[in-house]
Amino acid sequence: MYDFIEGNIESINPTHVVISNQGLGYIAAISLTTYEKIKGHKTARLFVDLLFKVENQSPVSMNLFAFADPDERHMFRMLTSVSGVGNNTAMLMLSSLAPDDLASAILNGNVGLLKSIKGIGEKSAQRIVLELRDKLMGGKKSMGLSAASGVSDHFSEALAALTTLGYLKANAEKALMKVSKDLGGTATIEELIKNSLKIL
Repeated sequence: MYDFIEGNIESINPTHVVISNQGLGYIAAISLTTYEKIKGHKTARLFVDLLFKVENQSPVSMNLFAFADPDERHMFRMLTSVSGVGNNTAMLMLSSLAPDDLASAILNGNVGLLKSIKGIGEKSAQRIVLELRDKLMGGKKSMGLSAASGVSDHFSEALAALTTLGYLKANAEKALMKVSKDLGGTATIEELIKNSLKIL
């Protein structure tokens, strides 16, 4: 029904924004990722998803979700297509990790990093990887995820090296995800390890 809303930011906090357009004020749920991108701005163009809550086969309410860019909205839609992942859980995931970091975790089968997100357990993390990995592999170019796919071959080897050095797997995974994002798809295993060690 709606693709985007562009207008003045009337109010904003880390979970919601009110944006006005032609005399109407739209309140929309946002992630921390979107909040960080648009806070301090007077205007914004937000890509939206209008979802209906249904009870007894009848819509009882509407909820608007807004995103700073189409890639984040696409990831939201991907996440909510997974059984057991609701709208609020998907927004929490997008508040915890940027869309390309989430994509990297899924492509690499990084269950540990997904589990580090509040509310995501072992089974949920495994289900997300299982159901979305192939979809992301097919759509990574359209989502701009070349960097994520480029580091996937080196990620597991760098992770193994860090855990061998005595670092906790979860901490090593987080460091590698940050370094992978910063360095992009051209990073070597040595670069991944060296830069991860700087922040561990």
